[in-house]
Amino acid sequence: MELYNYIKSLHLIFVITWFAGLFYIVRLFVYHAEATQKPQPEQDILIKQYQLMEYRLWYIITWPSAILASIFAFWLLHINPEWLNQPWMQVKLGFVVLLYAYQAKCHQIFKQLQQNEVKHSSNFFRIWNEGATLILFAVVFLVILKNAINWIFGVIGIVLFSILLMLGYKLYKRIREK
Repeated sequence: MELYNYIKSLHLIFVITWFAGLFYIVRLFVYHAEATQKPQPEQDILIKQYQLMEYRLWYIITWPSAILASIFAFWLLHINPEWLNQPWMQVKLGFVVLLYAYQAKCHQIFKQLQQNEVKHSSNFFRIWNEGATLILFAVVFLVILKNAINWIFGVIGIVLFSILLMLGYKLYKRIREK
């Protein structure tokens, strides 16, 4: 039982650092996209710095955290294989797949930005940043409630919260543009 608690703790630590990396990488994408609108030489200086920060965050924190969180998760499932029969765990694993898809898209964007290809606006990245938040809320409600139905209410709540965030962002943007 003590080993189980250590594995669970390490899984949780790496899930937290994984999400921290995902939240911050997209914030760096916002700043990177905005740097393309700056005059020279400020633009070149900022872009070079953001590329370095993105690279370090992505390869030193985010990817290793994702891999380690998954390794410890598989270990936990090896210890408790009956969890795989639980509907809440099956839904959670679906969200983990979705999180990896989100990370894969972030990786694609990361590689584009490293090659000085800015295909999205800072506004797109601000909205994109909410993807990981939605997944986080869904997974936390699911794991705490351990009920494949009740998590839906949590997700509906976070969707409504996201709508409020978007409205708040639009208001902030209007104020900032004045």
